[in-house]
Amino acid sequence: MLSDNKIKQAIEQNNLLDAERIKQFETKAAEKNQPLDEFLIGNNIITEEILYSSVAMMDNVPFINLKDKTIPKDVLFLIPEPISSAYHIIAFEKTSECVSVAMVDSEDIQTIEFIKRKVSLPIKVYVATPTGISEAGKAYHQSLEKELESINKKTGINVESQIANKKLGQNGEKSSIDLEEAAKDMPVIRVVDTLLEYAIFESASDIHIEPNEKSVSVRFRTDGILREVMTLPKKLQDGILARVKILANLKLDEHRLPQDGRFKIETKDYRISFRVSIIPVFDGEKLVMRLLDEGKKILNLEELGLNKAALEILKINLSKPNGMILVTGPTGSGKTTTLYTMMNILNTPKVNISTIEDPIEYRMPRVNQSQANSKIDFTFAKGLRALLRQDPDIIMVGEIRDKETASIAINSAMTGHLVLSTLHTNDAATTLPRLLDMGIEPFLVSSTVNIIIAQRLVRKICKHCMASYRMNDQEAAQLEKEHGINIKELSASLSRAEKGAQDEKGISGTLFFKGKGCTKCASQGYKGRIGIYEIINMTDEIKHLVAQRGTAGDIFTKAREQGMMTMMEDGFLKAKAGVTTIEEILRVTKE
Repeated sequence: MLSDNKIKQAIEQNNLLDAERIKQFETKAAEKNQPLDEFLIGNNIITEEILYSSVAMMDNVPFINLKDKTIPKDVLFLIPEPISSAYHIIAFEKTSECVSVAMVDSEDIQTIEFIKRKVSLPIKVYVATPTGISEAGKAYHQSLEKELESINKKTGINVESQIANKKLGQNGEKSSIDLEEAAKDMPVIRVVDTLLEYAIFESASDIHIEPNEKSVSVRFRTDGILREVMTLPKKLQDGILARVKILANLKLDEHRLPQDGRFKIETKDYRISFRVSIIPVFDGEKLVMRLLDEGKKILNLEELGLNKAALEILKINLSKPNGMILVTGPTGSGKTTTLYTMMNILNTPKVNISTIEDPIEYRMPRVNQSQANSKIDFTFAKGLRALLRQDPDIIMVGEIRDKETASIAINSAMTGHLVLSTLHTNDAATTLPRLLDMGIEPFLVSSTVNIIIAQRLVRKICKHCMASYRMNDQEAAQLEKEHGINIKELSASLSRAEKGAQDEKGISGTLFFKGKGCTKCASQGYKGRIGIYEIINMTDEIKHLVAQRGTAGDIFTKAREQGMMTMMEDGFLKAKAGVTTIEEILRVTKE
């Protein structure tokens, strides 16, 4: 949807309301937590058509009323349905010279460029109302239903009845052939291609295709959050599964056991690898695809989100020839990205870097990457033992899961290798006692671990719809009461980090930010992610505590005395800087 500022500009330029009334309505819309256009239209202050035709005049593009307009099927499907729905855009006319599209925001250049590449023709942009685009979009479902009916007539395959009778996979070769035929149907191919293309366009990390009793739901994980993007007819379920199984070179007629595979899509714009996992569930088979962008530029340490002090500590430890660097956090907290970023810095022709991973997510030149495989008993421990005979300088172990792997990694770090690895712990201080719990001797841990980085990923505020607000006393008190945050201590810590005087009011009155939601961020208010960190540098005092089997609490207290910033404090600094929101910090740091 359009930003409130753009709506105000259109109203003012076309003299629809005077400035005083606009301000009144803007205040009322904010009180109801409604976008300005939604408030004005809902309260019959301005009609939707007048408002959006005014926007069109301001943008110097034509306005089109899509009501009762018949759109040819071949033109309609030039833009995939999920993209049409998410970005309020629809193709309604095509000539040999251009494609005419109607959209809410004619200045959404990213979407226009995407459509231009997809149709390989110039785009002529019109502005239409959101309701007009939504009504015209109903034709997608009508066309799909008609094509499904024609498939059943042409092929004689009724997937739905096969599912009901549970006969798939029990007729040997015939069942595989039937499924293969279903996978070749044009609507199935189009649906799968659209899903993959839309997921790439949305920068999704995972696609979930989940069978229900009467439908198939499709969800994307974008910036760490799962959201439903569409619901498909049950008839398409097996066709979609068969199509993906063919792409990933999996068994078509296997429905009782889990299957894993991979496939790749390469174009001039992107190179994406899809890691496929299929597992039987009550209503069929659930399909999850992890998207790995092989053409993605590896980040540098600054882009990860490390603050200046943490950055200096990490750089010092990366320059050490031996010892262990540990990155901790739950699944999906960005540990692998941090490890790859560090390896990229260390990756020179003068060193031999070897890894044992599960799975290998990104290929790196000059790095010898091995894939752990439990099916053939090639575990992290066995892989790590083999790597030590490969004359390595730097070793990366995907994860330390057991005593054997931990013991070999610690000994490797002690015998002149730099070891990078991850552990699943909630914070930095808990990592050291965790190694002791695995059975590693305290003196070995204290003498080999150089630095521990605990991290989470938070969503970044969309820069296109960012708005500021000041925290009031009530909100500050709520943070203290509901989330157990010591506001006074937090304020003092933030002041130290910013090298400013502490405000006696704490964080009440501080300027923070949030995203309102727009077409650029699919109305989420967030776009992209960044890390928040806490780092424990192994000083002599902390080494002594570990050698004495100190608790996580003892280690945390000592690290705080030495200036360690917690993840929450790092997050609040980023919230004050307009990078993320307080809600995001609380979401990822709560335990």
